Amino acid sequence: MIQTRHIFQIVLTVPNIVDLGQTPVGGRKIANVTGGTFEGDRIRGTVKAAPGGDWLLMRPDDVLTLDVRLILETDDNQLIYMSYRGLRHGPKDVMARLNKGEKVDPAEYYFRTTPVLETGSDKYSWLNKIICVATGRREAAGPIYDVYEVL
Repeated sequence: MIQTRHIFQIVLTVPNIVDLGQTPVGGRKIANVTGGTFEGDRIRGTVKAAPGGDWLLMRPDDVLTLDVRLILETDDNQLIYMSYRGLRHGPKDVMARLNKGEKVDPAEYYFRTTPVLETGSDKYSWLNKIICVATGRREAAGPIYDVYEVL
């Protein structure tokens, strides 16, 4: 059995998404992440406004793939690079409500990611040595993730 420990909850602000249309591999969109916050027992801070984004691909099987890159700044001014890939999918009616910006119970759809954290900070060097998983939910302003260390 896999055991985990909560690291932080991260709330991202995503005010606009550029729709590149249908490409040979699926529907491509790029979301601009303009900020946010993260907070947990051992670490907290803000998401830097730039650069940061999510390269989204809607596959032919209606699974949304995420490819995200962010810079986090802790409340004690340390920088952390966070990248993750993930999947979001669910029943068509649920995803339609979600895409309209409606509040949808996260139990109604699948939204998981695999964050990788990287830093040059001595204080947070433990982040360089762990595997993470996260559960997500989509709100109107952007996604919210609970990030866990796999023990």
